[in-house]
Amino acid sequence: MVLGIRPESVDREHFDVVVIGSGFGSAFFLHGFLQRRKARVLLLEWGRHNSHAWQLEHGANTDLKDEQTYRSNSPKPWNYTIGLGGGTNCWFAQTPRLHPNDFRLKSLYGIGQDWPVDYDELEPFYCQAETVMSISGDPDMASIMPRSMPFPQPPHRMSTPDRMMKKAQPERHFVMPTARARVATDTRPACCASLRCWLCPMDAKFTANNGLMHVFEHPDVSVCFGSEVRRLDHAAGSIRAVTFRHGGKEHVATGDLFVLGANGIQSAAIMLRSSLGGEFVGRGLHESYGRNVEVYLDGIDNFDGSTITTGLNYGLYDGAHRSQEGAALVYFENRWQHGLRAEKARLRQTLPLVIVTEDLLEPENFVSLDENENAFINYRGPADYAVQGMARALEKLPEILAPLPVEEIIDRGVRGTESHVQGTLRMGLDRSDSVVDRDLIHHELRNLVVVGTSTFPSCSCANPSLTAAALSLRSASRIV
Repeated sequence: MVLGIRPESVDREHFDVVVIGSGFGSAFFLHGFLQRRKARVLLLEWGRHNSHAWQLEHGANTDLKDEQTYRSNSPKPWNYTIGLGGGTNCWFAQTPRLHPNDFRLKSLYGIGQDWPVDYDELEPFYCQAETVMSISGDPDMASIMPRSMPFPQPPHRMSTPDRMMKKAQPERHFVMPTARARVATDTRPACCASLRCWLCPMDAKFTANNGLMHVFEHPDVSVCFGSEVRRLDHAAGSIRAVTFRHGGKEHVATGDLFVLGANGIQSAAIMLRSSLGGEFVGRGLHESYGRNVEVYLDGIDNFDGSTITTGLNYGLYDGAHRSQEGAALVYFENRWQHGLRAEKARLRQTLPLVIVTEDLLEPENFVSLDENENAFINYRGPADYAVQGMARALEKLPEILAPLPVEEIIDRGVRGTESHVQGTLRMGLDRSDSVVDRDLIHHELRNLVVVGTSTFPSCSCANPSLTAAALSLRSASRIV
């Protein structure tokens, strides 16, 4: 193991596996792969290793700002962290599984695209990922998303509004599953509900630094920081080498298996720079579509839960409406997102909600290259399907909230981003509908594996990180 190997020492060297990027997709792939097979691995990371202590000292997850790594024709932000562990540093650690019907959107509702794997195939790997991250969750969720193992940790404490909702809607309302520890682990204390999940002051949230360093410190893994991958060199139907830039100089390493997990924007740009285009490469950039809502309550206090987001309501999620309007998921917040209520003796009688709807992979939203061959985002906006799903959710929200003493519902507007870059290198049955197959292997270049949320062929309203981890674990098991 060399954590921070010099690029000169790997220049022109050959490796069994070359991994690009170190976020959820890459880290969980290596976790699964190295458990089953011995291999000499080179991991190329554009950023550096920023420890939890460094992040606290500097008030940042990384020293390399994401907006410096792409240009766009739209003001919409696309958030990601460049550095060891990628999005494990900045995520809020919300870990719902995808709904079983998310995998069958086309066959059930005639919209979007089906996944080439289904929920049952992915379920054991969901369990593995949840075990690695010590997920805290509500066992009642098994009524919607069947599970073969219990959650590793008990659920967080609900807020008072959550308890009222769950009593009235036990089949719809659940405690948020999360990788924020409910009970202290060997490496993480219990969540303190400080509401700063992008940089957890307690280190209770699962990250690379407290849960995946065994991957990066493995004796067979060499990690080269400050290494921006520019090209994948290929010939005769396989990838032969990777060209990366370090300190203004280019270096080359060869390998047998290549794993591309930079993120949905940068992975697509690498493919395009490598003349590995095609109908779907870079196309369908998307994330779920979010809106903030505040609910004034009559005589009921909020903010007594044990973590930042306490509840999930599935009352607007699945059903025939998905043939026309996107599914919606309602997040019950345990944070003062809009401030306390400015009325005497009623400060806590307010409930912030986040409503998220699924989007479609629109060809007009895509990654291309600028004049310097760097990532350029072309973004038109969310699909009408997502916008109509949100309109339906707002219309039906009073019915969903019927168990609560609602005084007023206030629309606080569209959220700028959900911080989930997805869909630019989608998975599917063959090259007529996708870039990679059901095992995340490129349809034509059979020694290239693409991992992470860039492979998602549809956009659930559920947070995607757990599914990205499960897909990587499944891919590693299949390839080995």
